[in-house]
Amino acid sequence: MNSLPIDVLLPELRQALVQRDEVVLEAPPGAGKTTRVPLALLDQPWLGGQRIIMLEPRRLAARAAAERLASELGEKVGQTVGYRIRLESKVGPDTRIEVVTEGILARRLQDDPALEGVGLVIFDEFHERSLDADLALALCLNGRAMFRDADSGEPPLKVLLMSATLEGERLAGMLNDAPVLRSEGRMFPVDIRWGAPWQSGEWIEPKVVQTVQQALADEPGSVLVFLPGQAEIRRVNEQLEQALLGRDEVMVCPLHGELDFSAQRAAIDPAPPGTRKVVLATNIAETSLTIEGVRVVVDAGLARVPRFDPNSGMTRLDTQRISRASATQRMGRAGRMEPGVCYRLWSQTQHEQLNAYDSAEILQADLAGLALQLVRWGVQPAELVWLDPPPAAAYAQALELLKRLGAVDQQGVITAHGQAMAELPAHPRIAHLLLRGQSLGLGALACDLAALLSERDILRGAGADLHTRIAVLSGESRAERGAQGAVQRARQLSRQFQGLLKNRPVDKPVSDVGHSRWLGALLAFAYPDRVAQQRREGGAEYRLANGRAAQFAEVDGLMKQRWLVVADLGSRQGQREERIYLAAELDPGLFEDVLAEQLSTLDVLDWDEREGVLRAERQHRVGELVLAREELKGLDEQARSQALVGLVRRKGLELLPWTPELRQWQARVALLRQLDMDCSGESPWPDVSDATLLASLEDWLQPYLGKVTRLSHFANLDLPGLLLNLLPWPLPQKLDELAPRTVQVPSGSRIQIDYSEQPPVLAVRLQELFGLADTPRIANGRQVVKLHLLSPARRPVQVTQDLASFWGNTYAEVKKDLKGRYPKHYWPDDPLIAEPTARAKPRK
Repeated sequence: MNSLPIDVLLPELRQALVQRDEVVLEAPPGAGKTTRVPLALLDQPWLGGQRIIMLEPRRLAARAAAERLASELGEKVGQTVGYRIRLESKVGPDTRIEVVTEGILARRLQDDPALEGVGLVIFDEFHERSLDADLALALCLNGRAMFRDADSGEPPLKVLLMSATLEGERLAGMLNDAPVLRSEGRMFPVDIRWGAPWQSGEWIEPKVVQTVQQALADEPGSVLVFLPGQAEIRRVNEQLEQALLGRDEVMVCPLHGELDFSAQRAAIDPAPPGTRKVVLATNIAETSLTIEGVRVVVDAGLARVPRFDPNSGMTRLDTQRISRASATQRMGRAGRMEPGVCYRLWSQTQHEQLNAYDSAEILQADLAGLALQLVRWGVQPAELVWLDPPPAAAYAQALELLKRLGAVDQQGVITAHGQAMAELPAHPRIAHLLLRGQSLGLGALACDLAALLSERDILRGAGADLHTRIAVLSGESRAERGAQGAVQRARQLSRQFQGLLKNRPVDKPVSDVGHSRWLGALLAFAYPDRVAQQRREGGAEYRLANGRAAQFAEVDGLMKQRWLVVADLGSRQGQREERIYLAAELDPGLFEDVLAEQLSTLDVLDWDEREGVLRAERQHRVGELVLAREELKGLDEQARSQALVGLVRRKGLELLPWTPELRQWQARVALLRQLDMDCSGESPWPDVSDATLLASLEDWLQPYLGKVTRLSHFANLDLPGLLLNLLPWPLPQKLDELAPRTVQVPSGSRIQIDYSEQPPVLAVRLQELFGLADTPRIANGRQVVKLHLLSPARRPVQVTQDLASFWGNTYAEVKKDLKGRYPKHYWPDDPLIAEPTARAKPRK
């Protein structure tokens, strides 16, 4: 075998695993950890003939790793080395190394928490921090602690975490300060060529195609292009094929997880002699796979990441910039065998602004599957060891979905139905669909639908109706050219689901299995929160059972249907409403039959906004959607008054007969409350702010709503009396004493104080204050009022809280101006000894 960088570290690794049961191994891509480490540990005495399980994050990587390991032994897969991936396995009685995807291990642990006969679990590419990897590690450590500790008599279960880039010390700390071994790897120099800065909203495909053409002209060898997803791969592939017409020496090969195995193999294998390849890949090629002959990388710098939105309950794929660590991994693919070149389609300045590492999937993913596995395991998240624990809010939402699907009871304990769901290799929504469909004798249709929902849309651009996809899958209609591979994969997955259901019982078979309405019913089992009701007949807009809105982006045949179930939603940045991409019509009559569990009854007492009257009705609802209504007679007085309180709370206090005087009263009480607040926040004066009044409507308003039956009746309420009741004795007297409504000024006039501002405002004509040396005060002198000094025409001429300073410094200038504009009025030189007047001149 050729020498690889990891080889020099293998003796130290063997020794570390003799001394410890946990080890962290860091090695860059190309170091050989995936293909060397399992074989190097196979004959260790501590393994004692037990098996090794190695986890890979992707099906393609697991299959490729197993084939490479088997070829190193000169064997076929299924002998010493085998693999297990979702719904497929190649293992035999002599298999000692099993390469599995992460979800496979989590389900295996549920059946065998001790992992009997397994001596070592290797987590490969752990830096990718997939949700399944975090879950499998947490369960593995917990199962080991329960069944494979030093007192159990069983040989220890060892754990090896292998990573390309990771905060190794942090991970080692989680594993009881496990030793961290590092391989420097072997990478030839890579020349980085920076591109122009990213521009928001620009299409990346033209830039990628141009750069690939430049790379083919300037550099030898095959080219690996990193793109965010299948759509971009498809568009770049089409444009490159046009641009490279006549160049038979260049092969363009897509590479992503949805391709069939032969197409994936064509992308991974070396190019035939005399040719070179351009491989268009997602981040599947970042660390998990070795693609022969690549010495040029073109990196678009983007990745498509699943992100769960707790508000909508939807997981959508967001296109985002990669981390610096990810960019380093991609660059390293160009320097595996010889010096290479990496074209980065962003600027060096932008590179420094990228995040250092990618965030863990567990922090932003749909946790329904994880929650079901933990409930089945019988633990709360806090009882397990995590590098990053599941976020509490997302986990609580996942449990609510499981309750809605009948997987757990109200106490959070798994049900028999939930146990059956957890045994199926599918998302809990899909597992529920499969089991309910089978129980109704609709197993074949359920498996076809589950296969369609588990894969990419097999008919892009063919409208939203799932019936058209079912027709293609069943052979009733033909798929367009180019979709055949996707159709075959869906059919294979459907057959595999049928194999899993063959021993499940049919409890309540329906009589009309071939009826088209059952597709909508099955979809509603999986997505009860996405049952949708049309807002207006023939319109594109629908309201979902979860309360959110959705609409068709284009005219669609399903717009003839008043009720739908939506399977695929999406939104673009800046859009408020979700777009409907896949759906099926729903017969609302099924809510009286097989979908009865989704129907709830709610007695509603509320106001008819148009009529302005109180109405009582019994609503039959599907989530937030009202399926039917019936009027309720004989209103309960308590319920009626509570409905009125709810109306006030919804519409606001302006529904009540406020007057300017009452608003002034409210402000006066608020001022004294603020002035009397002690350091503990207490005050003898109650809080009468709008917020507090709204929060306490049941206490001060509800008892007096007996005669309110129409909206107009609120005007008859004695609001002054209701509010005055909030002030205990002797505060009403103190209110007039400390925060008087008016103040008598030197002219003899009583001027109203405006408490709506802070500090309170006294707006008074300047001449009425002659002879007053200081600014008036209220609240036993604790609050100075703000004076708005007015002209004879009651226009403001000065604002002050310091009257003495105004007389001494500003009055002379103001007097000149006023004397010119109001010559018939009295403007003394010394206002402090002048007689105040409310007239033009003082009385003689």
